[in-house]
Amino acid sequence: MATETKGAEAAESAVGMPQLDFATFPNQIFWLLVTLVVIYFILSRVALPRIAAVLAERQGTITNDLAAAEELKKKAEEAEEAYNQALADARAEAHRIVGEAKAEMQAELDAATAKADAEISAKAAESEKAIGEIRAGAMDAIKDVAREAAAEIVSTLGLKADQKAIDKAVTAKLKG
Repeated sequence: MATETKGAEAAESAVGMPQLDFATFPNQIFWLLVTLVVIYFILSRVALPRIAAVLAERQGTITNDLAAAEELKKKAEEAEEAYNQALADARAEAHRIVGEAKAEMQAELDAATAKADAEISAKAAESEKAIGEIRAGAMDAIKDVAREAAAEIVSTLGLKADQKAIDKAVTAKLKG
């Protein structure tokens, strides 16, 4: 038995790796080709169509997302334009309201000024009239005092003057 074991060990070690045994090459090449054909058919019929479908779906999703993003961008631009237009309209309306308020206040101010001017003119006219009356009263009083003084002076001198002559002299002196 010992010799048989030594002979089997020698036979096994002499053959080497079975893949490198030229006697089994045709068999190995056949199974290699069969395996490659099976892998090719599995990949071409099952795996690659699934991968292509996933890539096509991904490309469709990307295209749809880009289209949706473009649409949202257009809507955002339209909303911005509408906002800017509304802001410009609001500013114009505010300027119009401010202008109307200024015009209304100016009209009220002009009316109040005109009313105050009219009141001042009326009071000035009343004052002028009162001053005129006071002057007329003062002139009458001066004439009376001048007549009385002239009559007293003439009578103090011992003369007798008639009232018409005194009036005529006083009136001539007062006129200038």
